[in-house]
Amino acid sequence: MANIQLSENRSLSALNAPRVNFIAALSFIVPVGLGALATLVTLNPISAIVGVLIGFLLAQSPKIARQWERAVVLRLGKFTGLRGPGLFWIIPFVDNISSWIDQRVITTAFAAEETLTSDTVPVNVDAVLFWVVYDPEKAALEVQNYPAAVSWAAQTALRDIIGRTSLSDLLRGRERIEEELQKLIDERSNPWGVTVQSVEMRDVIIPAALQDAMSREAQAAREKAARVILAQAEVEIAAQFAKASESYRDNPTAMHLRAMNMLYEGLKEKGALMIVPSSAVETMGMGGFIGAAAMRQQALTESKEETPE
Repeated sequence: MANIQLSENRSLSALNAPRVNFIAALSFIVPVGLGALATLVTLNPISAIVGVLIGFLLAQSPKIARQWERAVVLRLGKFTGLRGPGLFWIIPFVDNISSWIDQRVITTAFAAEETLTSDTVPVNVDAVLFWVVYDPEKAALEVQNYPAAVSWAAQTALRDIIGRTSLSDLLRGRERIEEELQKLIDERSNPWGVTVQSVEMRDVIIPAALQDAMSREAQAAREKAARVILAQAEVEIAAQFAKASESYRDNPTAMHLRAMNMLYEGLKEKGALMIVPSSAVETMGMGGFIGAAAMRQQALTESKEETPE
């Protein structure tokens, strides 16, 4: 927060810093030169002194405002109007420019550190505010330091919203929170002649221990979903088996063919072992088939043993 405040002070001092004004320099040089020339002609130093004084007074009068700037002019401490952009003149020592107002879009970074959510979870939230001065007169007269005021208003509004929001809503509903935050800051800054264009939340940082717990929770949720999907697949498979059993119940020939196909698929692999219940052998008449398959397997084995290498 100290860095944010320091950057705001630097930007404000840079805005109000003295600027190069060639018109003022020319207004100073011309009377001084004429006074010096008169002194050389008349050999009277008073002309040079008068020239310096006139040049100093004239140099205080011309001012130049950039295209995006407005100068707030006070006459004997009273607001007289806004000047700029371009060249304008003031009365030296009577008029005073209290501030230069930048009317471009300004970005301000702000944060809420160790702020508790509604479910008492400490979080750090970083955000960026985009705002603009729509009324330079209010910005100069209604608030002492409008960039700092906007920054503090944004920070307090962010803390307020975090305190009324749960962690899950903070992580999932960023767009809604940004809209609510923009509305709240806009309500506070409108009397200062400032309007908020948008608010962007850059990052939400939660404690490391809570991150680990949330990771385990998400992993458990994914495992639960996987098991539910597997159970649903088992139910669908059982339903298909029930439907198949209905077809085989009234057609024993199809049942025998299916059993023989399964047995063949199991025995055709080398070194395969198929265990068949004795009741299935008796009811389906697979004794001969199994015997033939066994003899064939034995013959293949003996032929391989007798074949010389």
